[in-house]
Amino acid sequence: MTQLARAEDATTATNVSFESQPPLTRSGLRTPRAAAIAGIVFSILLITSLWLLWISVPADPLETGAWLAISSARVTFALNLVPFAGIAFMWFLGVLRDRLGAREDKFFATVFLGSGLMFLGMLFVAASAAAGLILAYTAAPNALPDRTAFTFARAFAYDVMRIYAFKMAAVFTITTSTLALRTRFTAHWIAVVGYASAAVILFGSGYFDWVLLVFPCWILLVSTYILIDNLRGPARVAPGHGP
Repeated sequence: MTQLARAEDATTATNVSFESQPPLTRSGLRTPRAAAIAGIVFSILLITSLWLLWISVPADPLETGAWLAISSARVTFALNLVPFAGIAFMWFLGVLRDRLGAREDKFFATVFLGSGLMFLGMLFVAASAAAGLILAYTAAPNALPDRTAFTFARAFAYDVMRIYAFKMAAVFTITTSTLALRTRFTAHWIAVVGYASAAVILFGSGYFDWVLLVFPCWILLVSTYILIDNLRGPARVAPGHGP
């Protein structure tokens, strides 16, 4: 009996010691402020990159490539911003899901996450194709007359960016706006602006250069709202997501 009592006391002491240990996850890593900062950084970097590309590279995918001799350095700088924008977007995705918490609908969450990751992947592919053009021109400037390869690479980067990547950005905007209406993690009017922005991107990204700026501007709007909402008081925890 004495040995049994000692064993029970040891088990109780062990359980108490485990329960008294601090949690392994710090709550500060899941604050909406982190999402807001990441979204703002993504928006600024992508807007800057798109603007530099806008003023440096002609919109016509069949142009002759004269910009390679004039604007290569500026385009290279714009493309180097894309990976950092992608990192910030990944943080934005992760902490937005944390803000949604247990209210996140599985169907919309799947489309939300999938469209965001597909947008990011195709953005990287388009940037890599454009960087390959610049690298090939830098290595052999006199080989540019090979128009077939140049036209293919130029059209590939153009289509992946403007047609496919930003169509996924529109899907991401629609699903995020739907989740915002269902869970109210942002204001109702921001979701309405999101639907309007998605429609503009879906039908205008292949025709107008400025349409590409709509998506990062909407992300900037969402991130600013979350940041202001967080500064007004303590972070709101989704039902079933807190301790």
